[in-house]
Amino acid sequence: MANGRPIRFFMTAGRVSDYTGAAALLGSLPSAQWLLADRGYDADWFRDALKDKVIKPCIPGRKSRSKPVKYDKRRYKRRNRIEIMFGRLKDWRRVTTRYDKCPKVFLSAVALAATVLFWL
Repeated sequence: MANGRPIRFFMTAGRVSDYTGAAALLGSLPSAQWLLADRGYDADWFRDALKDKVIKPCIPGRKSRSKPVKYDKRRYKRRNRIEIMFGRLKDWRRVTTRYDKCPKVFLSAVALAATVLFWL
């Protein structure tokens, strides 16, 4: 739980578009000030949906966009901390290869790996 709210977890198949995952998660997003995401989530409909939920998107625009999108570059640079955490989680073979096909069991393996990494 984070700040008294449960953490949402969503698992998609390996080769699924980021838009598919974003559309599925949109209804269960907790209240937040910012959403940091990479270029894979750059879509006008997604930005509009975030603004409807009063969440500021910090998503750089795709290179193929004709009109550049403004985003907080300093805040976006801090996104590397999340990438580093996922990289450390992927050191655990069970998490990397998704041995557990049941999402609840997979989440418990991720939680166990995160706990051990935090402890060390």
